[in-house]
Amino acid sequence: MAVIGIDTHKRTLAACAVDPLGAALAERTFEEDPEGLAELVRWARRLAADGRIGVEGSASYGAPVARMLIAAGLEVREVPPHLSRWERARTRRAGKSDPGDALAIARVTLRERTLPPVRLADRTEELGLLVDAREELVQAQTRTRNRLHAHLVVLLPGYGRTAAQLVTTRQLDAIEALLAPLGGTRAALARGLLEDVRSLGRRAKELQLQIAGRVAGHPLLGLPGVGDITAAWLISEVGDVNRFGSPAAFAMLAGVAPIPASSGESQRMRLNRGGNRRLNRALYTIALVQAWHHPPARSYIARKRSEGMSWKEALRCLKHRIARPVFRLLQAGQTRWTAVAP
Repeated sequence: MAVIGIDTHKRTLAACAVDPLGAALAERTFEEDPEGLAELVRWARRLAADGRIGVEGSASYGAPVARMLIAAGLEVREVPPHLSRWERARTRRAGKSDPGDALAIARVTLRERTLPPVRLADRTEELGLLVDAREELVQAQTRTRNRLHAHLVVLLPGYGRTAAQLVTTRQLDAIEALLAPLGGTRAALARGLLEDVRSLGRRAKELQLQIAGRVAGHPLLGLPGVGDITAAWLISEVGDVNRFGSPAAFAMLAGVAPIPASSGESQRMRLNRGGNRRLNRALYTIALVQAWHHPPARSYIARKRSEGMSWKEALRCLKHRIARPVFRLLQAGQTRWTAVAP
């Protein structure tokens, strides 16, 4: 039974089939276009009709081929880049090449039996697009606000006593009134930036309202520390929560599960710096809010601190603890989010 690995790029797809021992059977490169994708599917059917196919980058460049292979009835798995990177060093091929990468991906697919299935298009993907668009607007607004601050320092010394943050409508109105009588290029640029701050804020607010409408009623919103945006982050990043066999697998994906680092008589755990950093960020937000405002979480933090942990260490423990109820709530809300997007 052959296993195939596919290394995806913007214009080409490198594929390699391996036998049950990991030896390369066949290698080919296909164009990333409708004809090339159709040829790759036919090639894969001939070599691995009953085997597995591993795709690296199935959420971006590899999305079209992954979905075509699934539609053809083939079993397709997502191969995390860090696994193929480690495997690449063992291929004994000089340098780096796309066929070599495909070989590494195929061997990872052969060896790792618990690779997650490819994520298909559904409403969680649409929610993720809205979350990403809002995040970009918020970041653009922050950059624009910083540029405006740079001009105001020169134009309006001491303006911080009136509007230090340039966040609320009242603060923006106050700055607009102070800039109105001023002339010159710098003042004109500042007025333009002020309008950009307002415009970006309005667009971000519109997207936030759309996001709130889509997550309304989700069980996650009942968890202390979870608002509309945090819930949307979690839902969109996880997708089909049934891809994960247990809360422990979810915690590992989110990078909140500690990593064993023991040796001899020294038994310890180290910080997990891997995983999905966006999920990690969402869990961090929940943990931080709970640590300050949720009595059970505050008691938990106090107990960990009394055991000699620092604030950061206690917060990491709380993040790990929160992962389990988050996973269960995602499961509870799964039915609403599994329908395929039109």
